[in-house]
Amino acid sequence: MILLGSTGSIGVNTLHIAKEFGLRVEALVAGKNVELLNRQIEEFKPVFVAIGDKNLVKKVNHPNVFVGNEGILNLLENSSSPLVINALVGFMGLFPTVKALELGKELALANKESLVAAGAFLDTSKIVPIDSEHFGLWYLKSHRKAKRLCITASGGAFRDTPLEKLKYMKPKDALKHPNWKMGQKITIDSASMVNKLFELLEARWLFEANSYDAIIETKSIIHALIDYEDGSTTAHLAGQDMKLPIAFALLKEVDSNILPNVDLLQIKSFEFKEIKTDRYPVWELKDTLMQNPKLGAVINGANESMIEHFLNEKCSIIDLAKGVIKAAQKFENMLPNSINEVYEIDKEVREFCKKLH
Repeated sequence: MILLGSTGSIGVNTLHIAKEFGLRVEALVAGKNVELLNRQIEEFKPVFVAIGDKNLVKKVNHPNVFVGNEGILNLLENSSSPLVINALVGFMGLFPTVKALELGKELALANKESLVAAGAFLDTSKIVPIDSEHFGLWYLKSHRKAKRLCITASGGAFRDTPLEKLKYMKPKDALKHPNWKMGQKITIDSASMVNKLFELLEARWLFEANSYDAIIETKSIIHALIDYEDGSTTAHLAGQDMKLPIAFALLKEVDSNILPNVDLLQIKSFEFKEIKTDRYPVWELKDTLMQNPKLGAVINGANESMIEHFLNEKCSIIDLAKGVIKAAQKFENMLPNSINEVYEIDKEVREFCKKLH
């Protein structure tokens, strides 16, 4: 396999599965965590390596080191593995997604932004999502016609914060996820509920149904539900661990015990909440986005730009969401008709959002 984003949480868990099942790792790609990357190189002995920061190349203990975004694309062209795991964070992950599909490789995709920004132009038949919610939907799918696909949200770091205090919350507060240990961007996206907006759009590209929705399940044990036309509903339950969806993405079928089964007696009860716009203003875009899925290119660019403002404490989590909404309204008629237009719109949206703080 070719693993993009090897030092992040998805990457580390992917290598755990690779080691457990004796899977060969041909290439590793990391951003800045050279120390961890060197340990991975020593253990998995990849043929090729890429690092995001050119200033760190000399610190990488490997003779074949590619550099930066262009280096990742060259690495993909030079590698023979048929499977690419894209666990890169952010819009930059779209470039290798497009390249991997152009090269005819199968793509296990943990980079949400690829489908969000450019789902209309990607061959989803070659994509296996690495995500607990989409894995849950896939696991539940049967020959019966789905009426509604529903994914769950934890509610993020501000799920129980008094509404009047939201505007005072800092980035360090947003990074205190109640259930999961994830990277910086996805944890902030969870706090703003942008993450679930993205996952709904991904589900729309990946699975056919009459409607798509999300609710809060506070324990993150139920990951997905499907309503069928006959009135029945099924739910997928699993522990808070990404190894299960990763194992299926890598192995296609899994007979080994990856996680312990959920003990309902230990859990005792579940709590469900509606996703409300007073706490998560961005949720007002849900219906518009599902009806106009190409708007994802705008919302993704705006969100990444507004996250920079938030991390620099130039706006609140509420202002972050309002910035995304403003961009969606301004560019609602500027929808991409090609992958190149996705890149162009992304640049224009970011320029607009730079002034919103």
